[in-house]
Amino acid sequence: MIPRLHERANRPHDLLEAALGRPVSPDEGLTECTVVAHWPGLDDFTQDDEDTIWTSVEWAEHLVDPRLNHPFPATPRDGRALFHIEVRLALHERELSLQEWAEVAHRLARAAGIEVPGKEQGARWIAVQAQPGRLDLIANLIHIDGTWHAPPGNVARRLADESRRIEQDLNLTPSRTTPASPPAARTAPTASAQLAAVLTQLADEHHGPLAAVRGLIEHTAHRTAHQPGAAGTAHSLLLLARRVYAVQEDLHRAAAGLAQPPVAVEPPAAQRSAHRSP
Repeated sequence: MIPRLHERANRPHDLLEAALGRPVSPDEGLTECTVVAHWPGLDDFTQDDEDTIWTSVEWAEHLVDPRLNHPFPATPRDGRALFHIEVRLALHERELSLQEWAEVAHRLARAAGIEVPGKEQGARWIAVQAQPGRLDLIANLIHIDGTWHAPPGNVARRLADESRRIEQDLNLTPSRTTPASPPAARTAPTASAQLAAVLTQLADEHHGPLAAVRGLIEHTAHRTAHQPGAAGTAHSLLLLARRVYAVQEDLHRAAAGLAQPPVAVEPPAAQRSAHRSP
């Protein structure tokens, strides 16, 4: 399970389109099978007799409301208050149930400091599971009262650590991580270790070039989907982005193989004795 922390945005519509893999629509209702989790205060905005199936446009408007009600919060000055976390499962991972996806969403929201236990009027957030093996958590960092919520400075590490715990709890395949730093002893790295480090840097999900390329392809795909008659091209671009992700996984496997120390194989005892002088 690999979490990816995106740059903050100022419109939830673009983030929802990225999560859904298609444009938002005023006619498409998103059920609990798509919006698998949300902030606890949402129940105060719905009546018992009200239709709880909102369209993707209504969800976007719900997320952006705090910004509209408080257009001049103390921070951020650039207006980018929409927080976006994307998490992907390994390519050959089993399918998760709705309850498991909901648990993943709430645990990541708490790890990022977006959801504070016992605080129902905090940040508005929803978790969207619309694409295979992928979950998107979108939050507005401006609270209902206009205060600004600043995520912890080590939010990326907190998300990565929580993802490792989720993998263990849900019996998921552990994702590849950057190898630990070598010991303090002054030992020269082997050629295999150096090559493994290069491959790991290439495939790094947060700062690697392939992750940046995949992000640009996905962004272009979502922008292309808005163009008339370009749905096929947008779909092809999304498939290409998934192929880049598969290359990242292959590089992680190759790096892990190179990082393994060579195993010395002793010849069988019978062969050793055969070479001894009688």
